[in-house]
Amino acid sequence: MERVDTIVIGAGVVGLAVARALGEDGREVMVLEQHAHFGSETSSRNSEVIHAGIYYRPGGLRAQLCHPGKELLYAYCEERHVPYERCGKLVVAHNDEEIEKLRAIIDNARQCGVVDLEIISRAEAQKLEPALECHAALVSPSSGIIDSHTLMLTLIGDIENAGGALVTNAPVTAGAVTDNGVALSIGGDEAIDLEATLVVNCAGLHADKTARSITGLDAAHIFNQRPAKGQYFTYSGAAPFSRLIYPLHTKDSQGVHYSRDLGGQARLGPDITWDAALGDYEVDRARRDYFATAAQRFWPDLDREKLHPGYAGQRPKTAGPGEEGDFRIVGPEHHGAKGYIGLYGIESPGLTSCLAIGRYVSAMARGA
Repeated sequence: MERVDTIVIGAGVVGLAVARALGEDGREVMVLEQHAHFGSETSSRNSEVIHAGIYYRPGGLRAQLCHPGKELLYAYCEERHVPYERCGKLVVAHNDEEIEKLRAIIDNARQCGVVDLEIISRAEAQKLEPALECHAALVSPSSGIIDSHTLMLTLIGDIENAGGALVTNAPVTAGAVTDNGVALSIGGDEAIDLEATLVVNCAGLHADKTARSITGLDAAHIFNQRPAKGQYFTYSGAAPFSRLIYPLHTKDSQGVHYSRDLGGQARLGPDITWDAALGDYEVDRARRDYFATAAQRFWPDLDREKLHPGYAGQRPKTAGPGEEGDFRIVGPEHHGAKGYIGLYGIESPGLTSCLAIGRYVSAMARGA
């Protein structure tokens, strides 16, 4: 059996960021991706938003990693010329009760280290965004958007410069914990068995299934994931807002919000559908009226005839409807295998947090 130092399973943005961090630590890293292309699932089917880190439970991993991850990501984009825009975000309230909820967001954000939020009046909000309807709005100036494809290409360049490699069409089909690490069976056109000193499972939507295929891991610490589907509709007219526009969030969703890409394409979404079949990226045209009605609360001039089915994505949830989830990153002390680290439930803000997640996993690997 051939032996390598480190294997990262999954070439989404988080897997690539983890591989980059491990490579910077001097490890020789091989990234295995089951598909023909990197980042073809959750990493390329989202809003491409850089989140400020204002909603998450203080002390949880999402709260710990989003705010510093955002700063790392902005600095990385500047240094490596990854296209991005710190466009800012408005979270809208439509009555006095909802203004109280905006104040609660500010209190929560402060506990997470985010101190640049403020509430502005309807007149002030409409001065910033004339097409906006609201009673008041919370301004998040550090929110932004990013070209996630270029980000992933740049991370791959860093991995290769550190001596690592990305191997596509290489699904992990089985594995076992060994005295020297973890042995993996890898399918594809040229099936092979490899043993690695360290395996990091960043398989995203497939992380729990992948972990269960590796004998010798403590099943009690493999978190069940539920794929939650989110659909997006694009808008064929001119983008009405320069900033991101969000409704008030719930525990399991940030709601149907307005975002745009760096080219100015406006879009609404995502909604949330629980327990979708893996690989179901069909957009339901009949949802147009739902999207339009939700958005017209803050965008009354929206022309629903200009809304068209865009794309859909899925995120791996470790919590159920109405429950707040969190990142689950567990290592040897949980799984009982010194050569394994598993990442589960890496949904939003995984893109924002990717570099901070990389540092976190790298530190965990050094400790192991």
